[in-house]
Amino acid sequence: MKNNMRSSESTAGLENALARSLYKSMGFSNDDLTTGRPMIGIANSWNNLVPGHYNLNQISEFVKRGIYRAGGTAFEFGIIAGCDGIAMGHTGMHYILPSREVVCNAVEISIEAHRLDGVVLLASCDKIVPGMLMAAARLDIPAIVVTGGTMYGGVVFDNRKTDATSVSEALGMYKANRITLDEFNALEDLVCPSCGSCSFFGTANTMGCLTEALGMSLPDGGLIPATHPDRFRLAEASGQMICRLVRDGINARQVINKKSLDNAVRVCLGVGGSTNAVLHLAAIAYEAEVDIDILETFERMSKDTPNIVKVNPASKYNMEDFWQAGGVPCVMERMQGLLHTDVMTCSGKSVQENIRNHKYKFPVNNEIIRTLDNAYSTTGGIAVMRGNLAPGTGISKPNAIDPSVQRFTGTAVAFDYEEAANKAILEGRIKAGDVVVIRYEGPRGGPGMREMYMSMKYLHGMGLDKATAVVTDGRFSGTNNGCFVGHVSPEAADGGPISIVENGDKITIDVIQGILHLHVSQEEIERRLNNWRKPEKKFKKGYLELYSRLASSANEGAIIKRGE
Repeated sequence: MKNNMRSSESTAGLENALARSLYKSMGFSNDDLTTGRPMIGIANSWNNLVPGHYNLNQISEFVKRGIYRAGGTAFEFGIIAGCDGIAMGHTGMHYILPSREVVCNAVEISIEAHRLDGVVLLASCDKIVPGMLMAAARLDIPAIVVTGGTMYGGVVFDNRKTDATSVSEALGMYKANRITLDEFNALEDLVCPSCGSCSFFGTANTMGCLTEALGMSLPDGGLIPATHPDRFRLAEASGQMICRLVRDGINARQVINKKSLDNAVRVCLGVGGSTNAVLHLAAIAYEAEVDIDILETFERMSKDTPNIVKVNPASKYNMEDFWQAGGVPCVMERMQGLLHTDVMTCSGKSVQENIRNHKYKFPVNNEIIRTLDNAYSTTGGIAVMRGNLAPGTGISKPNAIDPSVQRFTGTAVAFDYEEAANKAILEGRIKAGDVVVIRYEGPRGGPGMREMYMSMKYLHGMGLDKATAVVTDGRFSGTNNGCFVGHVSPEAADGGPISIVENGDKITIDVIQGILHLHVSQEEIERRLNNWRKPEKKFKKGYLELYSRLASSANEGAIIKRGE
């Protein structure tokens, strides 16, 4: 018998002989199935489409080793994963954010259909990590996340180590005659020197760090590089720990709760993580059924959370530099006076115990991770924006914006989709003083809330990142810099004010005060809105048509809500 484990529902007793025979057809034994061993799922999003996932099969072998060493039985199943970089700038990006819900649902289906006792979630990259966390919160069984780790930085170009996005910046530089074609072509083979999550502080690495801050991965789990042997040692330790969590009855919601979500917001603000973290933490909170307003939490905590880390794109340092400087454990140690240190983590210990017991392998670097009294700024790295152009809020990232354009007033040039804006930028039709407005790219209107990554990179490459701005109901990659506001809500497809911005309108962005203002009278805004008509859907079949009907607004996390 299984000692009241969930898996006993499918493997214990004479009535489950059929299930046991099916397991035995794959080589499992009576000992694997009937001696009180926890049956542990490994949700593995391995593929060779996505560099962040390329090493997950190797990591899985170490997780299995840990599970068997701790007396469990491992059962592996596959989960999809998409690469934002490969999907960027075309139809594919419509699918990336909606894939998060598919990941979550697929984990739920496999775990519940087979009544597994616990799960190790193997993931990397932008939507797969949050999708796995959403599943853990929804299922509320013992769970640990093991990410694939970070990519190393590439060849030095433009005065810093390169990353995957450097080629997009270089294209803008080539179009502006700032580099030669040979210099541009040479970068392609040199910017991504290993597998792993891209080496800048984008959403992938932000969510790896926040998974650790939430307590859902073991200490140091967020930043160990993909090809470093510590990544495999951590995977084996995670396999052992999941069996202990099952036996001790420590479920996901004992880790993911209001206190740990507060901690994740604090850490995100302290390190200047990706703006997409706002969407994902809201979605995780929803699945965990935690009574917390993530946007309000970001807005409130930003006022008294010092920004103590600056990593690419905010500085020359890459993710391996951040890891060697002390990583998330060092950040949490320095911020512990602002954190809930009594909250449980997947290590079976509290945040305070993890901080006290942590051993640093490298010298701590006080420039990459500063102390609170020597912070880069006294306020957090993400700003919640409000104003007549964003009645439901927008999101920006002050520490990625040069101080010279943190308050910017310019002239609107409006586009109804990303490709039109990118074409205009590369053709030289955007000038200093313009605010590029890209709309109908929100969760429902896009559909899928595409990233306006290329627009920002092209502006940077053409030398306009300190002379222009971008405002959108879409999203941004964590690698973007320049003046930008995304997640504008209500989105254009819902008739938000961004839908009626006209070329020549004046717009003010003040990321320090959190203001996004359209210099048009309220009477004129109302007149334009009265004349606005909802556009025809871009996708009329398949998953995107379904998502466009069901997705919530960006300020609610772009989630698919339960029927209530």
